[in-house]
Amino acid sequence: MVDSQALQRYSLFGGLLEEQMSKIIPLMNQETYEPNVDIIAEGTPNDKIRFITEGRVAIWKGKTFIWELTEGNTFGEMEVLDVMPSAATARSVTKVMALSISNKSLREIYRNDIKAFSLILMNLARDLSRRLRVADEKAAGLPGSSF
Repeated sequence: MVDSQALQRYSLFGGLLEEQMSKIIPLMNQETYEPNVDIIAEGTPNDKIRFITEGRVAIWKGKTFIWELTEGNTFGEMEVLDVMPSAATARSVTKVMALSISNKSLREIYRNDIKAFSLILMNLARDLSRRLRVADEKAAGLPGSSF
């Protein structure tokens, strides 16, 4: 069983009330991946935002390592937001436990609780903005830029 209070510590669910979380949790799926598995392959369709609850996931663009994500990070959100094929490959480094929210579930959240939907999207936008800042710093060659 997923603990809503534990999830509220993470940025994706920040600001959501216990009541809202209790309606969102049943819309999530738990997923498990063994090490070295392509969870999302670059260029393929993806309709889920995944949230890491345990383990590490490496993001690759072609043969170039981009960065590593850990507990609390999301991935797959770009494809859900822009409805394009996956921009990169997300590969498990260790055994990974994740929760996923599908596009269909997001639409249900929108229909049932527009405030919860808005908070999730705002949190997602903040996370993406932080990643973009790090990517900009890396591209500029600034030392100490890590995600």
